Amino acid sequence: MEEEIERDDLKTILIVDDEQPIVDILVYNLKKEGYNTIEASDGLTAIDMALEQKPDLILLDIMLPKMDGLSVCKRVKNSLNVPIIMLTAKDSEIDKILGLELGADDYITKPFSVRELVARVKANLRKVEAVTTVQQANTANENKKKENKIVVGDLELDLDKFEVKVRGEIIDLTLREFEVLKFLASQPEQVITRETLLEKVWGYEYYGDIRTVDVTVRRIREKIEKDTSIPKILMTKRGVGYYIATN
Repeated sequence: MEEEIERDDLKTILIVDDEQPIVDILVYNLKKEGYNTIEASDGLTAIDMALEQKPDLILLDIMLPKMDGLSVCKRVKNSLNVPIIMLTAKDSEIDKILGLELGADDYITKPFSVRELVARVKANLRKVEAVTTVQQANTANENKKKENKIVVGDLELDLDKFEVKVRGEIIDLTLREFEVLKFLASQPEQVITRETLLEKVWGYEYYGDIRTVDVTVRRIREKIEKDTSIPKILMTKRGVGYYIATN
């Protein structure tokens, strides 16, 4: 009975993969690290489990029966702000880029190192925990109406509410997109390299490539710029990185 209570306090990870040997390896290693695990072997079941049980993180294979992982990612992200790490057996960049564009937070290519995968799980969960801690602290101090904002030109970030406004209009960003924008806006006109963004925003030594940053920046621009071909807020310094313009 005591064991059940302890397990209820653990973070729950939904593993979505139709290859049972991989599921078994992930379940064994994640439980060893102190996580609860639930499993789904097809896309439709994965969506049902995600929406009903609201896991703390999802490991999501791309090649699945009934509905592919990319479609699952899009459906889940429309309803839940849960970190998703895509698992793909393909070497093609298109899978990784598509996954990130649909809201995935990370990806890892099969065959993968279990140690690397566990490190990514921990990093993504730490990011969510940090945000939750800040939100709880803000709620507790709500009576102290202290403004905590970054304003650069038409861009306004409310760090307490995790809210972004452009020209007074609220923009819906994912947590990762907000963190990228916050890091850049806190240093306006300063060019930040992709490598620095990966280290500071993603929060660990990244094993993937810098295309991850480019995709995230492209998603942000689609939401905050009037014309993405002529950006006015989130600028590119070709061959170097990105910065927020002050004018």
